[in-house]
Amino acid sequence: MESIHNDDICNKQNQFINLKQKTMLRWTITFIIIAIIAAILGFGGIAGGAASIAKVLFFIFLILFVASLLKGLVKK
Repeated sequence: MESIHNDDICNKQNQFINLKQKTMLRWTITFIIIAIIAAILGFGGIAGGAASIAKVLFFIFLILFVASLLKGLVKK
């Protein structure tokens, strides 16, 4: 009974991590698109700001992704 409860908790945590990663990736892609459009239209300040935000979000996503991979490997 206890292992079923623990498995349920682990599954919910994994679903939350996957959702968080997908959300971070979507925001990264959004800011990259904003940066590209702003650069094409000649808005240098906006393009630079959006590109900086996209870089930060990308690295946060990358760290979360690697952490979840390591957690999955340790679990098995």
